[in-house]
Amino acid sequence: MGKNEGYILRFPALPLSPLKMPETPTLLYCRCAYAQVVPSGVKNAVLQQLCDSGASFETVSDLCEMTAHRDPRLQELARCGKLRIAACYPRAVTGLFQQAGALLPEGAEILNMRSLTADEIVQQMLRTEDEAAPAVANA
Repeated sequence: MGKNEGYILRFPALPLSPLKMPETPTLLYCRCAYAQVVPSGVKNAVLQQLCDSGASFETVSDLCEMTAHRDPRLQELARCGKLRIAACYPRAVTGLFQQAGALLPEGAEILNMRSLTADEIVQQMLRTEDEAAPAVANA
């Protein structure tokens, strides 16, 4: 063989199924800064635990204010795919997004900081997709 001749290795093609990575939900924490309807102890504990977890999450000062100002970030958030929101009553949060013309994605989860404990909220926010969401009454 000459200097420029090399070997070509050929392997039979293997059928590959595409890897399906689970879609990680976008976590959204509402500070409820203006309405002040969420107990400060709960919202402070949720924020602290989310920060301590090292998880990536979005935080907004107040979804109500964002809606009043028709903040375009609501549209962006609604397009995230899977979405978990720590805020107040699910019907109120859904209504806020609707009022802003941003329908929440199917399966969006809204955790009520007015009726759940900080530990319950953080557990649900950080759970993996393999873990089923427990039924909680938080309408």
